Amino acid sequence: MSTSTALMTAEELLRLPRGQFRYELINGELKTMSPAGHNHGRITMRIAAPLAQFVWENKLGEVFAAETGFKLTWDPDTVLAPDVSFISEKRAKDLKQSKGYWPGPPDLAVEVISPSERKTEVKTKALQWLHYGAKQVWVVDLKQETVTIYRTSSEVVTLSKEEELSAEDLIPGFSIGIADIFAQ
Repeated sequence: MSTSTALMTAEELLRLPRGQFRYELINGELKTMSPAGHNHGRITMRIAAPLAQFVWENKLGEVFAAETGFKLTWDPDTVLAPDVSFISEKRAKDLKQSKGYWPGPPDLAVEVISPSERKTEVKTKALQWLHYGAKQVWVVDLKQETVTIYRTSSEVVTLSKEEELSAEDLIPGFSIGIADIFAQ
């Protein structure tokens, strides 16, 4: 005798109450996550705020916050939500009026490793983003105070506090010091 779990759709996920947990949907299965701690939020904003300001001032596209879901597969549905994301102006124009989750990946997904996550889990998620079509993924490690840039599964670079984070191919002219991200 086998048992089966009913799969959830992206539309059902969208109707879940907000508050105590964050959710993602992986091939129709609900993944519940606790809210991140204050340091996670602080570091996320130290990336998101200057990135958003630069993108808006230069009319390069849109920057989205952590609660933004991206629908990556259909039937069964997969909806993931990076901590910060960027979509180019051309892609953003095409879907300004869409409702629900963004259909497809962001151009850039930023994942800040939460205290409850293992590095291997976040690496797997970074590779998932690339698989679904993201052009770049930044993984921010709070403990090591580094940022790892994934452009492909084999083109991976880790930056330390002495280096600058940039994405000339996606966001020309934007850069931020790794030390500035982790400043107290």
